[in-house]
Amino acid sequence: MTPQTTGPARYVIIGNGVAGTTAADTLRKGDPQCRIDIVGDEPYPLYNRVALPNVLKGKTAPERTIIRQIAWHAQNRVELHLETTVTRVDTERKVVTTSDGRDFVYDKLLIATGGRPNPLRAEGVDGVKGIYNFQTLDDTKAIVARTEAARAAVTVGGSFIAYELTEGFRHRNIPTHWLVRGPRFLHRIVDEDGGALVDQLAREVGVETHYGESVVSVEKTGGEVSAVMTTSGKRLECNLVGVGVGLTLRTEFLRSTPVKVNVGVVTNEYLETSVPDVYAAGDVAEFFDPYVGTHNQMGTWNSASAHGRTSAQNMLGARQAFDEVPYYTSTMFESQMAAIGSTPDVRPDMEAISRVDMNARVYRRLFFYEGRLAGAVLVGDIRVRRQLMDVIRGRQVVPPEERAQLAAV
Repeated sequence: MTPQTTGPARYVIIGNGVAGTTAADTLRKGDPQCRIDIVGDEPYPLYNRVALPNVLKGKTAPERTIIRQIAWHAQNRVELHLETTVTRVDTERKVVTTSDGRDFVYDKLLIATGGRPNPLRAEGVDGVKGIYNFQTLDDTKAIVARTEAARAAVTVGGSFIAYELTEGFRHRNIPTHWLVRGPRFLHRIVDEDGGALVDQLAREVGVETHYGESVVSVEKTGGEVSAVMTTSGKRLECNLVGVGVGLTLRTEFLRSTPVKVNVGVVTNEYLETSVPDVYAAGDVAEFFDPYVGTHNQMGTWNSASAHGRTSAQNMLGARQAFDEVPYYTSTMFESQMAAIGSTPDVRPDMEAISRVDMNARVYRRLFFYEGRLAGAVLVGDIRVRRQLMDVIRGRQVVPPEERAQLAAV
């Protein structure tokens, strides 16, 4: 094992998203003398992924999403290596190797690589133009360029990404069919009433929703998508397809290491992995959730930012447990939606209480674990979000009669 030098501490961060960049900022403030290297494979410094739906809608210019300019890294002596891919980590020698043959020696390592979107898998899809994932700034620029000549669109998936694509296309007045493989949007955490409300909101803005459907084949004209065939045999003409069918977390460079990987990189409550001096943060981290006593993942901006701060503080020598309540908020066509805390896709044995008012377009579903509020999904009026987060943080058992009151819409 490479011993720590007597000189400045060496920190290597793989991934320059909000988790990695927040960690670098925290490290620099906590250790003015240390060396920090961030390795990222995109061509841009940190940009606001939460703003990408507004870029898609034409409400925000792409350049306005950049949060940390190159100059910030220079001023803070953070070495930023863009368009660089990590191919291997040697946890014995404490060396990170990149595809261009460079080695980065570390004393502490942070893995903040997130995931890559799964492609559309269907007959005839290879090499066809007009089919897009939606994760990066470059993805968004390409989709916006395509929308200028789009006559009709299809979106695929029951995820938040598929929803954001659907909303973006309709905002640009493109007739859109939304294919959801499951029985409803977010079917693992939203019940039938919530699914019906989302469906109502979608149809009110002109989206054609199709449940139990996915794409089985793609037709092309001149190398570009012209129609898709669905599971039930529907033929939907389109020259734009948006895909939101999940992520594959980026852990392949850890295969030859003893770092424990399940779906993501498994950490304890301090965001430490199974290998000393190696930490994980953001979407790729399968972190210990103290509110439900198991591991959790929540790929949100707020959670990743909090991970970055906590992991860096612990890399500096603190013993700070991560116990933030993760949350995600989004528009929902002409309404709003929020997901808070832990949900049944993490802990299937949770108790759920739901209420809906279709006329008021309000839905609330709360999740309890061992009598304590642990999570929620809200549609419509989401102002109660902060109150519910306070209840989760309190970790107090909520009597049955009070649970009904919390869920009341």
